[in-house]
Amino acid sequence: MRDLYATLGIPRTASEADIKSAYRKLAKELHPDRNKDNPNASEKFSEATRAYDLLSDKAKRAQYDRGEIDAEGNPANPFAGMGARPGYGRGGTYGAGPGSAPGAGDFGGFGADEADLSELFEGLFGGRKPQAGGARRGFGRQPPPPPPKRGADIHYRLAVPFVDAAAGRDQRITLADGKAINLKLPAGVEDGTMMRLKDKGHPGTGGNGDGIVMVEVGSHPFFRREGDNIRMDLPITLDEAVRGAKVKCPTVDGAVMLTIKPGSSGGNVLRLAGKGWSRKNGAMTDGKPDRGDQLVTLEIQLPADLAVLEQRLEGWVDTARPREKFGL
Repeated sequence: MRDLYATLGIPRTASEADIKSAYRKLAKELHPDRNKDNPNASEKFSEATRAYDLLSDKAKRAQYDRGEIDAEGNPANPFAGMGARPGYGRGGTYGAGPGSAPGAGDFGGFGADEADLSELFEGLFGGRKPQAGGARRGFGRQPPPPPPKRGADIHYRLAVPFVDAAAGRDQRITLADGKAINLKLPAGVEDGTMMRLKDKGHPGTGGNGDGIVMVEVGSHPFFRREGDNIRMDLPITLDEAVRGAKVKCPTVDGAVMLTIKPGSSGGNVLRLAGKGWSRKNGAMTDGKPDRGDQLVTLEIQLPADLAVLEQRLEGWVDTARPREKFGL
């Protein structure tokens, strides 16, 4: 039986973060879509997923560490550690030993003149007699048949636009059987997040396998994620910075009006509350998923033709010392 920690390549003392990090690395390396020429990648990917599912569950990990369950999550072998028991005959073992009558075979301690074994077998097994030559049948319980095997998992890659991932919008995915379903993204979804669709895998005698979906969050031309917040740089004109203005600003939910205060400088950061990424804690605000903020950095953009500006500034010198804090 394989060791789950070895499957993920981590020590038994690994933290939850270590387990998650190791699994994500393996998931990207072993995903079948990236290993089409490696037939073993799919099985290794499934093994890594099963190892992560068990070790990421605190209760199951504790049971596994104590040896109460195996790598499949099933109860450990109830007969493990049970050896042969001392026999009942004079020989001291359950077999031939000193003092046994010739031909007594495995039933040492019972002389041929002391017991008729046929009567013993008839009483225990309803008339069944020992096999010729003294061979004995085992008295131990036969091991149970292996449980029916579930079908194999089916692996999918789901490309999610940046704005949809940030806002937590449902995604449409078509399964291997041709059916399309709406898939709800988990709070705080990120690139590499793995989602399990129960019983959406291949059929098997023990039930269907699962569908394993790896989320790939796309990049964006001007938005970038920073934890639960989204950052962007917003260009404004010189006169908007000097006089102040109301300008349109893009967000993942659509454009909003942003107020620029008179005298704003390049590099000033404005905050749009609740326009960031959905938080991993799954908290709700007014019935909607709680989200971070959008942080907007102002960039003052000078006109392409500076002639008019130079004419207006002729004779004027700004006496401010913006680099004084550097000692310059």
